[in-house]
Amino acid sequence: MRQVILDTETTGLEPEQGHRIIEIGCVELVNRRKSGRTFHRYLRPDREVDRGAIQVHGLTNEFLAQQPRFADVVDELLEFISGAELIIHNAAFDLAFLDAELKRLPGPLRQMRKLCNVIDTLPLARQMHPGQRNSLDALCKRYDIDNSHRELHGALLDAQILLEVYLAMTGGQTALILGETNEASSAVAFEPVATVMRPRGVLRVLRATEEELVAHERMLTTIDKSSGGKTLFKQLALPEIAPAPPPVAAQAAAALA
Repeated sequence: MRQVILDTETTGLEPEQGHRIIEIGCVELVNRRKSGRTFHRYLRPDREVDRGAIQVHGLTNEFLAQQPRFADVVDELLEFISGAELIIHNAAFDLAFLDAELKRLPGPLRQMRKLCNVIDTLPLARQMHPGQRNSLDALCKRYDIDNSHRELHGALLDAQILLEVYLAMTGGQTALILGETNEASSAVAFEPVATVMRPRGVLRVLRATEEELVAHERMLTTIDKSSGGKTLFKQLALPEIAPAPPPVAAQAAAALA
C-alpha cells in the first residue's frame, strides 16, 4: 500500500480570490513505513502574499520571486503522487488550491480527487475525538508527538508531523493478514512435505526485558486511547494463572512430615 502525506502553504485563504500555492510538501509511506522519499517545492505565485499569511509561514515575496511556477513542477508532482492514496489534514482547503492551479494549465481539466483517493484526517479526528480541538497542534499534544520545532508552518514539516499523527491515530487499525489467500497463492499446488524430526536439545525461551515490557504497555495505552478503549489485546488479556497445586502424593508426604 502506497500513501502520500501532502500539505501546502498559500498566499491567502481563498483560491476564488486568486490566491495561489507557494509551497508543496509530500512524504511517502509504503505499507505504513516511511520510504525516505519526499517531494518539496517552493513556488512563485505571481502575486503578493498576504501579510497575515507571511506571519504564519514566513515566506516572503522576495524569496518566492526566485522560485519556479506551479506549471514548472506539476509533472513532477503528479508523477510523485500517481497511484498513491493522499492523506491530508483539512483536505478541502489543499484540494481547492491544487484544483485551482490545475485549472489554470492548458489541456484537459484535471482534478485531484479524480487522480487520487484522499483520506482527510480532520473529519477522522473529529469522529474519534468529538467535541475536542483537532488541529494538527492539538493532535500532536493528544498523541504525545513532539512538534516543538514547528515555530512556523511549512508544507514539508507539516506533512512529516501529519505522518506521525496519522500513524498514531490509526495504530489500532493496522490490518493483520493471517491466513489470507489470493488468486495467485490459491492456484499453487503444494507437495506434501515429509515429516522432519525435531532435533533434540534445550528449548530456549526468550522473555521480554523490563524496558520492552514498559514500551509495550506504553504502546497499548496509546492504541487504547486512540480507539476509545477498544483495544482487543487488553480485552482478551488473561489473568495470571495461579501455580498448579502439588501432586496428591506430595501433599500426603508433607502432611506426614
